[in-house]
Amino acid sequence: MDNKATKPIHVYTTTYCPYCVSAKKLLESLGLTYAETNLDNDPELRARLSRENNGWRTVPMIFIGDHFVGGFTDLKSLHDAGKLNELL
Repeated sequence: MDNKATKPIHVYTTTYCPYCVSAKKLLESLGLTYAETNLDNDPELRARLSRENNGWRTVPMIFIGDHFVGGFTDLKSLHDAGKLNELL
């Protein structure tokens, strides 16, 4: 897959999260590569990410570069509004 992004994309997920699956499918459909970290066995990382991002506790947690995007619906809204490329 060619990554059109100039900034790295990182998706923090859990195993049984349907929104995580949807976010990854959207990124893949756009031809974007991403790194994935599963948080199932790392509650300390999940807690740290939550603290650093205004208490966000749900997954996926999506980052483009150092910018916290939010979850799947936030990513989809950015894409639908044509603003995703600006972050990339």
